[in-house]
Amino acid sequence: MDAGSRAQTDPGELVRRTRKEQRLTLAQLGKLTGYSPAQVSRYERGISPLTDVTVLRVFANALGIAPQALGLTPQPDIRHGRVIGPTTAYPRLPASKVAGTARWEDGEDPVRRRQLLANLAVTVAATAGAPVLHSGRPPVNEAALGKILVARLRDAMLGLHHDITVPSGAAPNTDLSRALTDFHTCRYGSLAVRLPRLIHAGHAHSASGGDCALLAQSYLLATRMLIKLDEQQLGWMAADRARQTAEAAGDVLLVAEAARQLAVLARKADWHEQAMSIALTAADHPGLRGGGPDHAAERGLLIQSAAYTAARAGDAAGMRELTGEAAAIAGELGGTVLLRDHGGGFSPTTVQLHLISAENSAGDPSTALAAARAVAPQSLPSTERRARYYTDIAAAYGRWGRRDDCVRALLAAEHHAPEETHARPAVKSLVSGLLVSGRVTTELRGLAARTGVLV
Repeated sequence: MDAGSRAQTDPGELVRRTRKEQRLTLAQLGKLTGYSPAQVSRYERGISPLTDVTVLRVFANALGIAPQALGLTPQPDIRHGRVIGPTTAYPRLPASKVAGTARWEDGEDPVRRRQLLANLAVTVAATAGAPVLHSGRPPVNEAALGKILVARLRDAMLGLHHDITVPSGAAPNTDLSRALTDFHTCRYGSLAVRLPRLIHAGHAHSASGGDCALLAQSYLLATRMLIKLDEQQLGWMAADRARQTAEAAGDVLLVAEAARQLAVLARKADWHEQAMSIALTAADHPGLRGGGPDHAAERGLLIQSAAYTAARAGDAAGMRELTGEAAAIAGELGGTVLLRDHGGGFSPTTVQLHLISAENSAGDPSTALAAARAVAPQSLPSTERRARYYTDIAAAYGRWGRRDDCVRALLAAEHHAPEETHARPAVKSLVSGLLVSGRVTTELRGLAARTGVLV
């Protein structure tokens, strides 16, 4: 197909050809449309699909392209005083890529479950500062925390509140703050009690006419945990609920963050094109432009997510270009960590942290480790981010075949965040691989036992 034929079917190619005919540079068209030169280039090359009606109209107006040539109606269709037009399409749910949602009833000892939940209640009471009487109970099995948390989130999302009690006089916003603190400090035993309770309270609050923002934030936190625990099916459900409630609340930042989580889930399902489209379309939404620093930071997070997707798709050059764009936004915002509760925050240091895993995913562990050397772990904004740093380093060493260094990095992650390290499937998988691929040291055997890989 020649360029003229492609221009009739490809909006990006039509924009590129028209721009060149008018002798406009990428930067000049960017000024006319409000997009960066890099984003204009992505639209022209089809990396960011030109499918959003609002964006298409911006380019049509800037270049004088007939709306019909871009698949637009000349004027919006108005019915009953409302503009009717295409809606943004969300990807269909992919087939399950995991064995299935954890079910306690399938071969699991219900007595052991009750014991673990009782221990979790003690953990949360201690976190909240309530007095706890010594009962001689053993500590919580941290290797099982992921299974417990998934089971309780599933029950809360399905409305099964048999063992979820909201304390009288509890302030939901205070509980949300504590749940976010649990996430940042990797206290997943406490989170397994607090987050399902928060979802229950959020539904009750919105049903009584309250703001939906609390419920949206609760579902966003649930989505992040389900992604960590590799529970994609429940993750899709939580992310879509977060999107719906964020839209109901009318909160631009929460809507954008829900889109970011949907993009992550699409990436994990190997839907790279859809993941890239979701993230970059959300980053260029007019609601995020012209806002304050938090809005710019959310754009940076979305572009950063797209960079990681490019790496997973094998596009190392695209990954570095997008990472550079995110880093430029972070640099303009200064060194302060913004949006700390959006998965760890956004700053020059967190962009560099994501570059470690992106370079490793692109297949270059040596470059990933070079990126890691540019990060001071103590400068990372939370325990959870420091654990991410050391597990990313461990993954790079594992890919490179440096087993002893891999184990040392995992032990460092465990030192900072034992519950995170013991509960995450990604760590369990890495440890399992080490066990079957070479010499088993005392340190590795102990780590395997604590993560539940060896019983």
